[in-house]
Amino acid sequence: MGASMAIRSSAASRDDERALRVNDRLAIPRAELGVRATRASGAGGQHVNKTSTRVEITWNVATSASLNDADRARLSTRLASRLSDEGELRVVASDTRSQLQNRELAEARLTDTVRRALLIPKPRKKTRPTRAAKEARLTDKRRTAEKKRVRRSDTDE
Repeated sequence: MGASMAIRSSAASRDDERALRVNDRLAIPRAELGVRATRASGAGGQHVNKTSTRVEITWNVATSASLNDADRARLSTRLASRLSDEGELRVVASDTRSQLQNRELAEARLTDTVRRALLIPKPRKKTRPTRAAKEARLTDKRRTAEKKRVRRSDTDE
């Protein structure tokens, strides 16, 4: 009984290692990711026409089992312009000539995008100007008004 428990925990830790770690609360299982390699465009000569180095990763936010309802709603609103009609987030990398490096870049971009979308901004604290600041502003305002009033009276004569 103890040996089977050890096997399960090692299998679970292996699955956790394969998951994309977004933050301390969320890890996206690689099984939920759709990875596609296609031919990249741009510089690279004949190499670019022969090899599929551009990597496209898709992740369905709407159906992901790794998200709770609050996170799913937050991602759906914050990433609305980047999600497809089916709720898929698509990230592409074609920076290098290596498919492996492009895949790592795309995974990093995906985790970064999701991490930034899940951040909850601190609420702004309302501040009031100090009495001295108010007085300085009003004094400066009076000085400017006086300066303009003097200029006006000079032109009338």
